Amino acid sequence: MKFRVPHTYVLLFSLLISAAISTYFIPAGEYNRLEKDGRKIVDPNSYHLVAPNPSGIDDVFMAFPNGLMEVAHIVFYIFIVGGAFGVITATGAIEAGINLIVRRVGKYQGAVVPVLTLVFAIGGGSFGMAEETLPFLPALVVLSRSLGYDSLVGGAIALVGANAGFGAAVLNPFTIGVAQGIAGLPLFSGFEYRAAIWLAITVVTILYVSRYARRVKIFPESSPVYAIDQQRPPVQKDFTQARLSRQQAMVLLLSAIAFGFLIIGAMRWNWGINELSGLFLALAILSGPLGGLSLNATAEKFIEGAASLTGGALVVGLARGILVVLSNARVIDTMMMTLSNLVQHLPSEASVIGIYFVQVILSIVVPSGGGQAALSIPILAPLSDLLGVTRQTMVLAYQFGDGFTNIFTPTQGYFMAGLALLKIPWNIWARWLLPLLCIWWGVGLVALLAAHAMLWGPF
Repeated sequence: MKFRVPHTYVLLFSLLISAAISTYFIPAGEYNRLEKDGRKIVDPNSYHLVAPNPSGIDDVFMAFPNGLMEVAHIVFYIFIVGGAFGVITATGAIEAGINLIVRRVGKYQGAVVPVLTLVFAIGGGSFGMAEETLPFLPALVVLSRSLGYDSLVGGAIALVGANAGFGAAVLNPFTIGVAQGIAGLPLFSGFEYRAAIWLAITVVTILYVSRYARRVKIFPESSPVYAIDQQRPPVQKDFTQARLSRQQAMVLLLSAIAFGFLIIGAMRWNWGINELSGLFLALAILSGPLGGLSLNATAEKFIEGAASLTGGALVVGLARGILVVLSNARVIDTMMMTLSNLVQHLPSEASVIGIYFVQVILSIVVPSGGGQAALSIPILAPLSDLLGVTRQTMVLAYQFGDGFTNIFTPTQGYFMAGLALLKIPWNIWARWLLPLLCIWWGVGLVALLAAHAMLWGPF
């Protein structure tokens, strides 16, 4: 009998039950939090046991709705982006625009994947592009399939490209800036070494995605999402007659303006998910009539687009439910304390590997980069001093441990939102990504050991 990988909901609910069972065996404990420069950080010497609060059956079934409440802004963001693209797609603007692009690039079609992947890697490595990739995914899927690739390539261009840059970032203010600030390091110090790592990770990523894209173009049936793509609307293959109407051009211009606001808002105005949701709601309302749809048709297409993402949107809440269970049982700090104790008595080289391992594991239960820094850096910074590991190297271990898993772990909200927009199950994506993730981890380990060997500083 052939083994079938369980549905994403089945996998996540199994993890939820496992997390609930673990709360009966992991002691409840907490660190005290201190206020520093407007941020809450952990007092590394304050761990203490607290009253146990293991999860019951009611906690298991309440974890899903409670998880949905905690990530409601992400769930509704998915619905609104889906609705906006439902409206824009109905005007024909996306298909017409992509067909025109494919016709114009002609013999240079092979450069589209590496060039776009590089663009997203730059965004991830500079201003920490992550959630901002989501609105690009529906259009990238259509572009990818129009070029003869599959939908997985379209998702990889944005999610994998940006995450490669994010994990090996040079200037990311959300990870490097926060972690160096807590560790007492000069802001963005070590720029040159991180730039070299970013280049290596980006090159490896482009080669991996491009190699897969070439293979799937030659052998479409080899794609793990082949059956899924067969159920999607067909894309045009003959582009010699591709044309763009005036109305469609206006819709694309309006979309470009919206994406311009998205980038500027994220970089300059500290926009979050709520502001981006408002932006795409405005785009949906304006693009329908501009593209020739009546107000009623605009509303109907918005609902259809949002409804098509229901399964993927709700899975974000189920993933969050795992963290709700662990957090309510007050065992996350105990897990952190246990992991840090594991590396305390290791030789310095092994300590580097141990700190890296701690950060990778911690990224699963604390998917927020800022939250992981606030929890781990106050503990690991003084510990690294005792182990003979520079704080700069320790921050780099945090950066790799937090960043590389962002598009793998199902507890990461924006990543699950991305899979919802792509309509690709987590188990298929995870199996495809795992070899590249192992390469990222390997490159990161080599970079950390080299940093440790040269006592990378300033301290």
